[in-house]
Amino acid sequence: MKPLVAIVGRPNVGKSMLFNKLIGQRLSIVEDTPGVTRDRIYGECEWVGRKFTLVDTGGIEPRTDNQILTFMREQAQIAIDHADVIVFLTDIKTGLTASDQEVANLLLRSGKPIVLAVNKMDSVGAPDPDYYEFYNLGLGDPIPVSAVHGHGTGDLLDACVQYFPPEQEAEEESDRIQVAIIGKPNVGKSSLTNRILGQERVIVSDVAGTTRDAIDSYFENETGKYIFIDTAGMRKKSKVDESIERYSVLRATMAIDRADVCLILIDATEGVTEQDTKVAGLAHEAGKACIIVVNKWDLVEKDGKTMDKMREDIRRDLSYMTYAPILFISAATGQRVPRLFELINYVHEQSCTRITTGMLNNVLEDAQTRVQPPTDKGRRLKIYYMTQVGVKPPHFVVFCNDSRLFHFSYRRYLENCIRNVFGLEGTPIILTVRERGEKEG
Repeated sequence: MKPLVAIVGRPNVGKSMLFNKLIGQRLSIVEDTPGVTRDRIYGECEWVGRKFTLVDTGGIEPRTDNQILTFMREQAQIAIDHADVIVFLTDIKTGLTASDQEVANLLLRSGKPIVLAVNKMDSVGAPDPDYYEFYNLGLGDPIPVSAVHGHGTGDLLDACVQYFPPEQEAEEESDRIQVAIIGKPNVGKSSLTNRILGQERVIVSDVAGTTRDAIDSYFENETGKYIFIDTAGMRKKSKVDESIERYSVLRATMAIDRADVCLILIDATEGVTEQDTKVAGLAHEAGKACIIVVNKWDLVEKDGKTMDKMREDIRRDLSYMTYAPILFISAATGQRVPRLFELINYVHEQSCTRITTGMLNNVLEDAQTRVQPPTDKGRRLKIYYMTQVGVKPPHFVVFCNDSRLFHFSYRRYLENCIRNVFGLEGTPIILTVRERGEKEG
């Protein structure tokens, strides 16, 4: 495992900005509203040849009655428990506060190596005299940094690396399936992540939009190794007036991008909403293997036909995703959650399928014998051959005499023939039509 460095401190000292500076990309939401980073956000970093994971935590408010702030303190505590090194960030502008002293005491109790950093020391030259009061925390020499300009970050990272455990052979990560859990707010994404991981890994609260960032969790069981990406709930565009929410949609899109498999969560008590079709559409267009997961099944009153009726509705409303298997679960009770792993493995395998050109052309020949290719004004479509050029999702190229004759309906017919023979359940298929003489690839 890579060493873990957690950035902690009270709200608004610039943790997210420092985090973004160190990992070099905007992964954490930066806004000067206290409590914007509600969860632990992970990023990969490298310094002097050592790779490590950096965690940005919600600000620690030592005493608070506010529900979200209490959650944030618990999340920060979990990050502290797992970290190899803790960067304790303070702020020269506010000076040393009683809250800083309390956070310092909390960190000292953890027994972990602590690197004290004083942020917002933006001017170069003699340090601000207030800098020296941070020695009172009893955490050794404070390191002056500027998250905005990047001053002092090298010294800070040097101080962290000296506490890293000795390097071990890096684990092979290619055998991990990346799974993004996506859906509209309050559909139970965090609850499902928690059910799978068996610990309060992600804040679960019935405040809509509590999970504002995508969060990665590693999980391993007898079926395989997985990285679960719990994404912020995607809202309708009209409601995304807060810039924070805008980042969340972007983040969810990035999470889909990184994933091998997308679990599209739908609320059983509401059925498929317009928002669900948009969320599913993003995963479909990105060419990801997908499973439609109907959550909160325990809350639905059922008779013998309820499941079939719901399945029909989903197939109608998500008609472009007929390939995706549907699983009815309850994250709250754990009903059918174990089945997810077999399905994730299965659809991932299907999206990686390679089919030989010989086999494809047998299917193509058979398909053309059963249904003649279309004609237009006396010209008939001639299909010469088909070959696979990519996986994740399977991508096929068909060569013909005139691509204008290749009607959409015939394209769909061919896609269905390929699926009937080779399965490819859970994954979209890309079918590109080329005229002979055009280049492959």
